[in-house]
Parts: sequence; C-alpha cells; structure tokens
Amino acid sequence: MSRASGQLCLGLEAEPSVPGQLVSWPPETQDLGAGWGPLVADFLTSPSGGDLSLRLTHALAAGQTIYPSEPFRALNLTPLSQVRVVILGQDPYHGPGQAEGLAFSVAPGVRLPPSLRNIFKELHQSLDVAIPKHGSLVRWARQGVLLLNTCLTVEAGRPASHAGWGWEVLTDALVAAVARRSHPVVFMLWGAHAQTKKTLIEAADTRGRHWILLANHPSPLSAMRPPMPFMGCGHFAQAAEFLKQHGGKAIEW
Repeated sequence: MSRASGQLCLGLEAEPSVPGQLVSWPPETQDLGAGWGPLVADFLTSPSGGDLSLRLTHALAAGQTIYPSEPFRALNLTPLSQVRVVILGQDPYHGPGQAEGLAFSVAPGVRLPPSLRNIFKELHQSLDVAIPKHGSLVRWARQGVLLLNTCLTVEAGRPASHAGWGWEVLTDALVAAVARRSHPVVFMLWGAHAQTKKTLIEAADTRGRHWILLANHPSPLSAMRPPMPFMGCGHFAQAAEFLKQHGGKAIEW
C-alpha cells in the first residue's frame, strides 16, 4: 500500500461470511460528495490515515472479523450540506449483524440494544413518537441526522478495540467541518465520551450559530443518573423547536 495514494487492494471481494463484516480496505469513497470527500481523502493520505490503513490491512489479512461493512455509511447517507442534527456515538456494535455504519443504529431484524431502546423511550416521552418496530436509523440519516461514531470500525467481540488507531483524527475533522457551517445545527452529546467534543465544536463555531445539548449516555447504567439524566432530557423536543425557529423542516423521527 502507498500512503500517498491511500489505496490498497486485498483481493477480498467475496461476499462476507459474517453479516456486516468489512472485507476490504479502503471502501469506496467516490459517493461522499464535495463536502465529506476531500476531508476523507486528506485523511487517507495523511500519516494517521496511512497508519490506520496498515493496521486494518494486517487485521484483515490475519483473518480478523471487523465491523461494519461500510465504515463511511453515515457520510454517504447524510451529506455535509444537509446536516441538521449530529448524534455522536463511540464505536460500532461488535456483534454479528448488528452494526450498519450509523451510531446507535442496528440492522432491521436485530434485537434492540439497551441504549437504543432508551433512545426510543425518550423520543416517545419527548415527542409522543411511537416506538419503532426495528432499530435501523437510516430514515433519520436521510433527513439530515448525522449518526457518527468517533471510531468507525471495531473487531468482532472486542468493544473499543480500534480506539486510538487514528479514526478520531478523521471524525474530529468531520465534526469541526459541521461546526464551521453557517446553517444552525443541533449537536446531541450523550455521555462523557461525546461531551469531549464540546470544546472542538465551540472552537469551530466562531459565531455561536449551533446548539449543543448535553446528557448522560442512554445506556441503562447511566440513563437515569444525575446530574444530567438522559431519560427526561427532552432533547428531541428541544431540537424540533430549535430547527423550527431557524426555518428548518421538521425531522420525522
């Protein structure tokens, strides 16, 4: 692999043996558009991107199962120019068939993880939205909700296994790019990990155009814990009011 090109071919184009498994690196990036595309390209050709590519290449060559199959799916579904809400997660789900490249989202037919179940409960309490029958948040992403994990891959069965591999360099750049936009955006930062991005957002948002909402992580371990319990935070209602005040179309959660 050449760091200058940021490209490699592993010859692993067969269908994945495990649902949602990454089979080659890097994935296709031509559909990322004029917003995300240059940021991802710059990352892939940077030292951090080169190091990440080498580690992923070695992991795949060693036969490791890595999720998701489309690490950049959140960017494909939500162009930079259309972002209205940002919800930050930490890393993808690490079980077979769970991760679908969107923070907190699971593929249809997969049992709802506890955090996502609490998100749906809060959405119901906040906006009286019926709890969905499946956990895929693709519909949110297509309406301008950027569901971004700060780390975009994970080894099967090993949560946070790719933390510190370099993904954070890219995802910080993506978050900052959203914060530099002139169009008002709501940032929902749930949990201590997501809240570390508050300073980054504020530094990029030089005109104070955006709204940052803070709460505990929706995990059952912290969702009810003071001083910022997730349950009852009202973030979805607050986001709806903020978007309405700034002339934005309502999101059909």
